[in-house]
Formats: sequence, C-alpha cells, structure tokens
Amino acid sequence: MNLKLKVWRQNGPEDKGYFMEYELKEISTDASFLEMLDVMNEQLVKIGEAAVEFDHDCREGICGACSLVINGNPHGPDGSTTTCQLHMRRFQDGDTVVIEPFRAKAFPVIKDLMVDRSAFDRIISAGGYVSTSTGSAQDANAIPIGKDKADRSFSAATCIGCGACVAVCMNASANLFVSAKLAHLSLLPQGEVEKHGRVLEMVRQMDKEGFGGCTNTGACAAACPKDISLESIAQMNRQFLIGSVLER
Repeated sequence: MNLKLKVWRQNGPEDKGYFMEYELKEISTDASFLEMLDVMNEQLVKIGEAAVEFDHDCREGICGACSLVINGNPHGPDGSTTTCQLHMRRFQDGDTVVIEPFRAKAFPVIKDLMVDRSAFDRIISAGGYVSTSTGSAQDANAIPIGKDKADRSFSAATCIGCGACVAVCMNASANLFVSAKLAHLSLLPQGEVEKHGRVLEMVRQMDKEGFGGCTNTGACAAACPKDISLESIAQMNRQFLIGSVLER
C-alpha cells in the first residue's frame, strides 16, 4: 500500500505549526497505524530528518496515550477504536491521510503530534479519589450492590482519559471525561459519601484548566473509544446542582 501523509509539525507550544507531506511505499495492510508511523520515522531518521513526535504506550487500547486526529476524526474513522488499534487495512492504496494533534486550549502542543494532557491529572487530583480509609478489599459480594449500579460504574470506569472527547468538541469541553470519573466513584458505596464535594472540586478545576462548556451535541460520546454514555454528564449536572445547594 502506498500512501501520502500530511503530518503536522510543530517545534513547541509557542511555535507556528505547519503540515509536511511524506510519501510512504509498500506499507503492510496488517500494520497498525502507529507501526506505520514507526516506518515513517525510520525513513526520516535515515535521511537525517527529525522523527515526528507522537504519544504512545501500551498499544493495546487501554492506556489512553495515543492521541491523533486522523482525517478529522480523533483516533481515526472507526468507532470504539483507539489510534493504536486502527489498522492500515482501513485505508486504500493511494489515500492521502491527514494527521494532526488533539486541538484544545487546555492541551497545548509539546511537539509535533504530542500534546500536554496533564490538565486531566490535575482534575483527578482535585477530587477524583476516595479520601477516607476503606480498609482492605472486601470479599466478593460482601457489599451488596445492585447490578444496574455496578454495570453503570464499570462502564464509566472504562474511560481511559485519552481526551478524544475534548478534541472533537467545538468548545473543547471535558464534561464527558470528568463525568465518567465521577460516575465511576459515586455509584459505589465507597465513593458515594463524598460525591457532592467531589463534583464541586472536579468541575471547578475543569473550568480553571480552560476547558469549554458542554455543547450538548453528543460529539464527545460518538468519538469516545470506550463508548462512555452521555448519561454520565446528566448525572454530573444533577450532582453539581445538589452539591451547590448543600454548600450554601
């Protein structure tokens, strides 16, 4: 498979970025998207050019490190798929593939396709945890939890914090990420006690980081590689309202 790549190059957050075009030949359709970028970088290094910087880690769809906008879509054209799980058989011979970093004020470009997503870490540090000592892990089924709540909490816990929801939102909102982390904790007995204080702290930190407001378009859920539901945002809004009243 032969491809033309248009890749965003940028030396740092204060520098002006630009697209560079690269020609790749005989790329295996069995290669992953990140393996294709590895091949590109090997060729760039051989001719004395700097490799293109991009985030990656587990390459198994569970760490949330890979963060590319491919032909206008965070993580590429397939639903419920991270960039590392995207394979080149999804593309056609002769295709032009445009590769950009996640774009958001709160995600400044570090270099090329790599962005700083530490804003997510600061939101978690603001309250995304259970502060009370809950002791050792209980035996299975020792704390009865309704299956509906357990399923909803587990679904929210699958959020890998990749930031695709932010990248696709026209306001660069982080509501889906924050609400997933809140739902994961507040639906279980260990995290329910602090849910009202937690939502106030995490939402306020989200606003402080410069993320925009929710657009209510659902683009975040459509782009989420883990299919996090918009229901978590509605739940977060209810908890925030109650928390604000209790705080007075």
